[in-house]
Amino acid sequence: MIAILNKEATEDQVYELAKWFEEQGLKCDISQGDYQTIIGLVGDTSSIDPELIESLDIVESVRRITEPSTEGKKHRLGDFKKSGVKTVGVVGLGLIGGSFAKAFKEHSDARVLGLDIDESICSFAKLDGTLDDILTDDNIGECDLIIPALYNQAIINFIKEKAPLIKKGALVIDTGGLKRRICQECYPIAEEYGFTFVGGHPMAGKKFSGYKYSTGKLFRDSSMIIVPKDPTDLNLFDHIKNVLEPCGFGSITICSPEKHDQMIAFTSEMAHIVSNAYIKSPTAREHKGYSAGSYKDMTRVAWLNEDMWTEIFMENKDNLLFELDTIIKYLKEYRDALKHKDSETLHRILRDGKLAKEEVDGI
Repeated sequence: MIAILNKEATEDQVYELAKWFEEQGLKCDISQGDYQTIIGLVGDTSSIDPELIESLDIVESVRRITEPSTEGKKHRLGDFKKSGVKTVGVVGLGLIGGSFAKAFKEHSDARVLGLDIDESICSFAKLDGTLDDILTDDNIGECDLIIPALYNQAIINFIKEKAPLIKKGALVIDTGGLKRRICQECYPIAEEYGFTFVGGHPMAGKKFSGYKYSTGKLFRDSSMIIVPKDPTDLNLFDHIKNVLEPCGFGSITICSPEKHDQMIAFTSEMAHIVSNAYIKSPTAREHKGYSAGSYKDMTRVAWLNEDMWTEIFMENKDNLLFELDTIIKYLKEYRDALKHKDSETLHRILRDGKLAKEEVDGI
């Protein structure tokens, strides 16, 4: 395996990366040129995740010279037994929080504690075997991992209020839909009290929310976005992979708070706004018998939680306004072509869209 670094990589960064590879039991052969640095890796690289290494800003690409043997091995992301996590605390037992609690209960030997504003949900989660106990001020200090699965502001409020009770060395991963404000406020709190806060966003969901729709399989093969304070801390990334292994994520994406919010405005928030606006056509009330897959795809997320999405949209309005202005600009092109009976322009912009799809996602 070789890791190709860009010319902006400093000697200290090259040294730290090589040191990390050596800690994984690999021998490093470093070749430095004017435009890039190449680190050749000798040894068993089967445990090295190329996507993890490529998430570093200084790394252009990671390539395997020969593929490691996978005979007798089942692919998985991390190893929970190496995480050292004995007790997990989940705050908010809705669809996301409930699914995290069930995943750890079903696929690990961790003790699972949980808390929800609705006490009846907590009681039911104990009854169905998901929770070992209710999360309280008295036992939160026993948690090695805490997952606040709440609205954005509620996450910040929880961290501020409970920080003195969280034990030193614990890992806190939130699930909020935006990361800039949460990370800005929670990083320094974690540093002050000696625990690690990492922004998180599982890219999974369902049409309906609430504990009764949660499942230990919700996150299987989906992406988990991780937003750490130090984007070069590979040891922390390895630890997070091990910690989250029971959830069955297919990949972990590492980025900055700014990049997260920019991308989510396009991939998630815009989809909800467009769907929510599309279903408002008066024609929609007569769609039965005329609709198929396209209609279902376009309207799936129109049915949303207006309280949660209002908070998210307003907090990320700068990125969202850019995406709205962009799509309005392109929609106007289609409208103008139709209004002026300009079939040549319509044909061109339709083809432009098809080619854009091919370029972005393939055929």
